[in-house]
Amino acid sequence: MTDPNLNPNAVGSAGAERLANPLIWAYSLPRIGFGVMGLLFSTYAMKFSTDVLLIAPAAMGAILFASRLWDAVSDPLAGYLSDNTKSKYGRRRIWLFASAVPIGLGLTMIWSPPEVLEGWMLVAWMALAIITYETASTAFTVPHGALGIELTPNYHERTRLFGYIHMISSIGSGLGLLALYSLDSADDKREFARYLSAGAAIAVVILIIASTKILPERPDYQDRGSKNPYKSFSDVFKNPHSLLLLTVFAIETFGAASIGLLVPYMIDYVIPKDLMPLEPSLFMISVLISYVIPQVAFTPLWIKLASITGKKLLWTISLFLTSGCFVAYYFALDYPMMIWVISFVFGISSGIALVIEPSIKADIVDYDEYLTGERKEGAYYAVSNMVKKAAASLTAIVTGVVLQWTGFEPNAAQSPETIEALRLLFSILPACGYFFGGILFLKFSFNEFEHSEVRKVIAARIRAAQSTE
Repeated sequence: MTDPNLNPNAVGSAGAERLANPLIWAYSLPRIGFGVMGLLFSTYAMKFSTDVLLIAPAAMGAILFASRLWDAVSDPLAGYLSDNTKSKYGRRRIWLFASAVPIGLGLTMIWSPPEVLEGWMLVAWMALAIITYETASTAFTVPHGALGIELTPNYHERTRLFGYIHMISSIGSGLGLLALYSLDSADDKREFARYLSAGAAIAVVILIIASTKILPERPDYQDRGSKNPYKSFSDVFKNPHSLLLLTVFAIETFGAASIGLLVPYMIDYVIPKDLMPLEPSLFMISVLISYVIPQVAFTPLWIKLASITGKKLLWTISLFLTSGCFVAYYFALDYPMMIWVISFVFGISSGIALVIEPSIKADIVDYDEYLTGERKEGAYYAVSNMVKKAAASLTAIVTGVVLQWTGFEPNAAQSPETIEALRLLFSILPACGYFFGGILFLKFSFNEFEHSEVRKVIAARIRAAQSTE
C-alpha cells in the first residue's frame, strides 16, 4: 500500500523521479569520511601490519579472512533486519544512527594498538579491532546502500545519482591520498596513525549523524520486506539477473582486491628505485592520483553515455579495458613512467564500473518486486556486500600465504621468487578476474525497456491495491 501523502514525483523526497542536488550531497557526506580511512585501509593496512607492527603476513591475511567469514553472517543479518525494522526514524535511518559511534571506536582500535602488545596478544587485538570495525561498518553500509536504492525509481536518474555520489566520495579519496602519503613518510608511523585515526573517527561519527538527520525515507516501503529470512536471501539468488551480476562481481573483486593490498609493496620492493622519477612515497601518491582524477573527471560523460549506449555495453567495455590495463602493468613495472599512463586509463575504465554497477543493482531490485511483491533492498545490498568482502578476503589470504611461502622479509630486499609472486598477484590475477567477468556479463539482458515494463506492472498493482481500500 502506498502512503497517500507521498508524492513520488516530488523533487528532493525519497522516491522522487528526479533528485535535488542537496539531497544527493546529504546522502554522500558519510562516504567522504569513509573514503579517507577506506583508502588507507585498502592500500596500507596490510603493509602497516607487516612492516610497522611486524605481524606475519599469513597471520594478518588470516585475520582479514576471518573477518570476511563473520561478514557472511553479519551482512545478511543487517540486510534482513533493516528490511523489516519499524521505527519512527524509518527502517534504515535508525541503523545509521546506531552505527556511528562503534564505527569510530573500531577505526581508532585498528590504527592505535597499545605499544605494550606483541606476539599473539597484538594479533588478538588486531582481530578484535577489525571485527569491531567491520561489524559496525556493516550496520551502516548495508542500510545506507539500501536507502540509496530507494531514493529514486528512475532508470537513468539512478545512474546520475550514483555518478554524483562517486564524484562527491572522491573528496574522501583525495583526503585519503594525503593521509596515505603523510603516514608513509612519517618518521613515527605508529604515533601518526594514532592521531590520524582519532581525528578521522570523530569526523566519520559527525558526518553520519548529520547526514542521517537530513535524509528522507519512503514511508510506503516500511513493513514490505520478506518476513522469512531464508526466502529473503534465496530470492536474491533466484532472480536470474541478480545471480549473474553477483557472479561477475565476485570474479572481478577477487582480482581487483589485490590492487589496494599490493600498491605499497610494489613501490617498496618491486619497482627499481633507480628508475623511479620521484621518491617512493611521492611516486605512490602520484600513481594513485593519476588513477583517481580520471575516475572523477569522466563521470559526467559516463552518466550521459549510459543513456545512449545502455548500461550493459558501457560496463562490458570497462571490464575488458581494465583487464588489458593489468596485463600492461606486468610489463610496465620495469618502466615506471608508463605506470602513470596505464593508471590513467585504468582510472577511466574503473570509473565506469563505479557509476554503472550500483545503478544496475538498483534496477534488479525492482525486478525482485515484480517477482515477489516485496521490497528487499537490504537483502540485495547485503548479499552484494558479502560477495565483495568474501572475494576480497580470499585475495587477502592468498596474498598473505604466497608472500609467506616465497620468503617475504619485511623492510628488506626480496628474493626473485617473492618479486615475481608480487608481480603476478598485482597484474595477471586481476587481469584474469576482469576478463572472465566481462565474458560472463555479456549474458546480462535486463535493459531499459524491460525495466520500464516492470515498473508499469508494479504501478498497476499499486493502483489496484489503492482502489480496494
